[in-house]
Amino acid sequence: MTELETDYLIVGAGAMGMAFADTLLSETDARMIIVDRHGKPGGHWNAAYPFVRLHQPASFYGVASRELSQGKKDQIGLNKGLMDLSTGPEVSAYFDDVMRQRFLPSGRVAYHPMCEWQGDGVFTSSLSGESFKVSYKKLVDATLLTAQVPSEHKPPFGIADGVRFMPPNGLASLREKPAGYVVIGGGKTAVDSCLFLLENGANPDDIRWLIPRDPWMMLRENAQPLPEYFERVFGTQAAYMQAMAEASDIEDMFTRLEACGYVARLDKAVRPEMFHAATISEAELEKLRGLKNIIRMGHVQALEKDRIVLSGGEIETSPDHLHIDCSAGIARLAKDWVAPKVFEGNVIRPVTIRSYMPVFSGSMIAYLDAHYDDEDEKNRLAQPVQIPNTLEDFVTMTLGAMMNQFNWSQDKTLRSWIRDNRLDGFTKLISEIDPQDNAKMEIMGRIRDNAPKAVGNLMKLAGLT
Repeated sequence: MTELETDYLIVGAGAMGMAFADTLLSETDARMIIVDRHGKPGGHWNAAYPFVRLHQPASFYGVASRELSQGKKDQIGLNKGLMDLSTGPEVSAYFDDVMRQRFLPSGRVAYHPMCEWQGDGVFTSSLSGESFKVSYKKLVDATLLTAQVPSEHKPPFGIADGVRFMPPNGLASLREKPAGYVVIGGGKTAVDSCLFLLENGANPDDIRWLIPRDPWMMLRENAQPLPEYFERVFGTQAAYMQAMAEASDIEDMFTRLEACGYVARLDKAVRPEMFHAATISEAELEKLRGLKNIIRMGHVQALEKDRIVLSGGEIETSPDHLHIDCSAGIARLAKDWVAPKVFEGNVIRPVTIRSYMPVFSGSMIAYLDAHYDDEDEKNRLAQPVQIPNTLEDFVTMTLGAMMNQFNWSQDKTLRSWIRDNRLDGFTKLISEIDPQDNAKMEIMGRIRDNAPKAVGNLMKLAGLT
């Protein structure tokens, strides 16, 4: 067994682990060893389907020190007029470039790909079988929010012999038209698969979409960190705060959030039952609304050669139909599981501490460890924010994120660092408001006035008061 020594042992070279290491490299002179099971950095991006793109602008994804976005708005397609969304291959190449051009040349980062973490400071090469024992000052477990991807996912239902079945990875390689397409799942992967088929010429009548639970989705127009989108983004944010402040219950809250344009649903006649924070443009949503063969009969239980068994009934199929598995999701925290402390002794567990922003969270957690000594204070500033599944999760997630944001705002040095961190997205835009711009100041005033009311009502809706 080869013995190694380092300051930080980082397990996981996915987006969050890379964001953590990047900020640590900028803020300290620490040495790091990064261990990952993939052949290249980027985590689940190594196995993503070829037509995947970021759901939100590339301008606040990746690592803090290096821009990912091309700084342009898309000129064509269903994201036209909005900031560019990097493709899967672009994201993978970006993380590889960060490793080869920034991390390794620093002389302070040692990278061990194709290795399995065994625990207790030990990891083993999947290629050579060699084992390594690391002596470290701090262990960073960047694997808690590992995303499942369809190509590595075992479907939670039976599949009979003769059924034509694949993850969405195979769609781009099709050479013959099947009798029809059956898209299984109601999340963002299913949305991407349906849009890929539609944009590439598939007949909408040939697509059947099996949705176990309809989702509330976020509109991408509200996540544009550009001055020309200020009124849209922050005007919606002000209405969002007011909706949460005035809602009588969770159902009423989502009704209000839909009315103000913060969330949207696929079918106005169907009330969504889940919220996974999937982000979609208005044009993409209209495209999906052209699909008429949407099956809402619960989760798939089994795929037989001539029928699909769902929890709410059965529908016909055939060996000539192509069944596309989009049922994988994020490995999220269990409903009854209490999130561990981010900082505990010499262990650091990067998790989301701001809604929808795992890379910003990883970067900030590294900053806190670099500049704050007191463990209780670090944990106060890094309260885990739940990754949502149910509508109730939206309440606890938003409440946690707002409480964190308030705590950060009280720390002048931290507030300044956040403003200058490109992964933050919006704080710098707010800081550049001209005090004489009455329209923008009025919007910010509505946000400020409704935020404490929203916190109070969210606590009530979450059963905390």
